[in-house]
Amino acid sequence: MILYSGTKNASSWSFRAWLALKEAGLRFDLKSVDLTEPARGDALAAVARFSPSASVPALMVDDVVIFDSMAIMEYANDRVGGDLLPKESKARAVARSLLAWQHSGVTGLCPALSFESVFYENKRDPTAEETADAKRLLAAWCDCLRRSGGPYLMGSLSLADLAFVPTIMRIFSHVAVPTRWAEAATWMDLLLQRTSVVEWMEDARRLDPVYLPDYRDGGRV
Repeated sequence: MILYSGTKNASSWSFRAWLALKEAGLRFDLKSVDLTEPARGDALAAVARFSPSASVPALMVDDVVIFDSMAIMEYANDRVGGDLLPKESKARAVARSLLAWQHSGVTGLCPALSFESVFYENKRDPTAEETADAKRLLAAWCDCLRRSGGPYLMGSLSLADLAFVPTIMRIFSHVAVPTRWAEAATWMDLLLQRTSVVEWMEDARRLDPVYLPDYRDGGRV
């Protein structure tokens, strides 16, 4: 298998797919696709030669391409017999609801606070809307943790946890976690200490930050 991945400090979609493959214990080669300008256009044009979406991540399995981050995560789960989703049907549906929420951008919050901004030394203040959305996320996470008993959202590690890793970083490098949501803070710390997460982030922090012109404007982009 070959995973075509975006720049590690710029592609949260690739990060999610990579985490699922790593946590599934699957062996694959990684090919980095430069998403920075001016290389971005030519790099994605090269991806378009084998992937209909002309985007990353893209996973090549023999002569088949899986070209969506959530599809790659589901494929990783299938390869380990479904161990990265709950067995019980309602719990599995909740996990997939969380996955879909993240995949759609978490109500627009993720596009406003890009993954690139995690690596900025000087971060802007979050808007009131961003702070409110962050609190909505915290409440949802805490509800899952209380229902499951933890330590992860669905009890054991699942795709839902892995999907939120880049979001945890992008939002809560800007927004402080209130003490009343301590369960979520503990869960976040647990995820960020996983070997797979640490490996990706160590590589990402070695790269020069990718500065986006709209970041300082705040709000929705």
